[in-house]
Amino acid sequence: MKYDFTSILDRKGKDALAVDVVGAAGQPFSYPAPKEGFDVIPMWVADMNFPVVPTIQEAMIQRAKHPTFGYFLPRQEYTDAIIQWQKEHNGAQVQPENIGYENGVLGGVATALSVLCSKGDHVLVHAPTYVGFTGTLSNNGYHIVHSQLVQDEAGTWRMDFEDMEKKILENKIHAAIFCSPHNPTGRVWEKWEVEKAMELFKKHDVMVVSDEIWSDIILNGNAHVPTQSVSEDAKMRTVSLYAPSKTFNLAGLVGSYHIIYNKLLKDRQDKESSLCHYNSMNVMSMYALMGAYTPEGSEWVAQLNETISGNVNFACDYIEKHFEGVTVCKPQGTYMLFIDCAGWLKKTGKTMDELLQAGWDVGVVWQDGRAFHGASHIRMNLALPYSRVQEAFDRLNKYVFNA
Repeated sequence: MKYDFTSILDRKGKDALAVDVVGAAGQPFSYPAPKEGFDVIPMWVADMNFPVVPTIQEAMIQRAKHPTFGYFLPRQEYTDAIIQWQKEHNGAQVQPENIGYENGVLGGVATALSVLCSKGDHVLVHAPTYVGFTGTLSNNGYHIVHSQLVQDEAGTWRMDFEDMEKKILENKIHAAIFCSPHNPTGRVWEKWEVEKAMELFKKHDVMVVSDEIWSDIILNGNAHVPTQSVSEDAKMRTVSLYAPSKTFNLAGLVGSYHIIYNKLLKDRQDKESSLCHYNSMNVMSMYALMGAYTPEGSEWVAQLNETISGNVNFACDYIEKHFEGVTVCKPQGTYMLFIDCAGWLKKTGKTMDELLQAGWDVGVVWQDGRAFHGASHIRMNLALPYSRVQEAFDRLNKYVFNA
């Protein structure tokens, strides 16, 4: 490959939450240090252990050579980069007036709900549920109503449209969070699924906040369908949120954006986001996006998706062959696995806490899926060099699931 997805990066002490909280005392949360003889393989928080595409650093370094960093206006090149990226990757015809800055996708979610809801309103969210949605909605005074995704005969996660409609009617819901691709299950919704969901939302006058931060990380030949693309009504009732942070591993720089075609909704979103006086772009994150959303960035993403697809295929095959009582629906997007250990726990009599600890003991720093409404699930990041993924599963085989 042209780009480096094989080097093992030493991230310790380099402002990397993924490793710095392991064995660290006095942190708001932390993971226990592994036993002697095992190094840390970070497989929990959703950032990547790959070096970024070089054009990002080049753009930032070039700007940093100028010795002033005062007040600024977003450059035309910033908006142009978003427009071109959306056209190339999502087939979207976006105009400058449809784009607005957000200090993170979750900040955009909070702002959109402030426009669409009153405090105390019920908001529909699918379960399993990204823990960020749980915190954002709860902290802002909304009541979460979960519609459980169900697995079909093939194990594929599907929306339960009857349950969604029942919950909408019972709770007088007029706002929903739609996660596409879905986190944590990794589902990339088919067009008919998005269409059916949006028809249901139209029927009951439900406005939609669509988190599409994972939309560039699509695996094994699947295709992302933008929520706003399926109908004119969907286009006008949806606040869509994007960012280069997941795609290019830029979460530490902060910088997301919304796309809103409905002028009234766009004006209200912009006004609401201005009220805190903190929703302001950082000059270096602007240059990072401009360095990411380039032809070279597109080439890098294609190789990233090939790498992650290989990791996902390996991991899912390994689980099926070696971990009796453990199941996983192969993710079609994202780089996260949502592993169900129910059968293994029942067979062995072990608890979730004991299982999680066994992984941590051998340096596999994975994440408790219960916070994501997976009662017997573990969430696992596969955005690492293939050799690290192999090593992690070798340890899980020897010391955890078949010990």
